[in-house]
Amino acid sequence: MPDPLDALRPLHAPPPVSWWPPALGWWVLAVAIIIFLVLLYRHWQRMAPRRSALRELKILKKQINSEQNVVAILNRLLKRYALVCWPSFKVAVLTGDQWLVFLDENGGNGQFRRGCGRLLATSPYRDEPLQHDELVSLARRWIKKNKPRKNV
Repeated sequence: MPDPLDALRPLHAPPPVSWWPPALGWWVLAVAIIIFLVLLYRHWQRMAPRRSALRELKILKKQINSEQNVVAILNRLLKRYALVCWPSFKVAVLTGDQWLVFLDENGGNGQFRRGCGRLLATSPYRDEPLQHDELVSLARRWIKKNKPRKNV
């Protein structure tokens, strides 16, 4: 009696698994990574004014001894950054004490009206030399605390 197993064909391996198309999980991961990168890029673009203001502040701090009108330059920098963070009709008209109140209400914690930030309003009328380091660090904290508008 012949062996019935001899009638079977030899074993053959299945075709190798193709790498394309990838499974659904890989598609979801790819889409998630793309969305993350787009959001990261948009955030990076949105924070460009902050990085620029902090860079200017760093340059100003290095030139503080050679610069005559440090307070005026610092005031202009804060005003330009505020115009990026809030609508111009709210910020552009502010001067003097109103400007200091605005700075305090938006992250100054009273340091602009009652602290060294008062120099922004009074330094043009002073003759004595001023200590600018504390004012520069106050401006840095204020810039870091406020974010630019989303539609900028």
